[in-house]
Amino acid sequence: MTDSSNVKLTLNFNDPDLDAEDRDEQVQQILNELKQIDEVETVGRVLDPNPPEGNKAVGGFLVGLLLAEVNVANAGKCLRFLGDRLGNKPIELSVEANGKKLTVKAHSREELEAAIKAAQDFIAS
Repeated sequence: MTDSSNVKLTLNFNDPDLDAEDRDEQVQQILNELKQIDEVETVGRVLDPNPPEGNKAVGGFLVGLLLAEVNVANAGKCLRFLGDRLGNKPIELSVEANGKKLTVKAHSREELEAAIKAAQDFIAS
């Protein structure tokens, strides 16, 4: 059961220079790192609600997507962690908290830092 005080973070690795397999490797690497962090409540891949018939390569997951859930108190720490790991990778970050949703895109470390600041302000509001 999802706690309404938790924050849901959805990361979309959308680098146009990477193929699906490379984006999937990025997701797997960050997934493994997030599993090691005590502040992260849950983390996992995003299941494809409509997988293509005969899809074997990714096994029913949406390519490049990762979903993490953290409590509000630890959201800032998790966002800083992601900023350290994803500084120069193009990503889209969706933050869902308090029944509201914010989506920001970043293509550089500066944009990611601004996106994380916006996400932290959004969570605090």
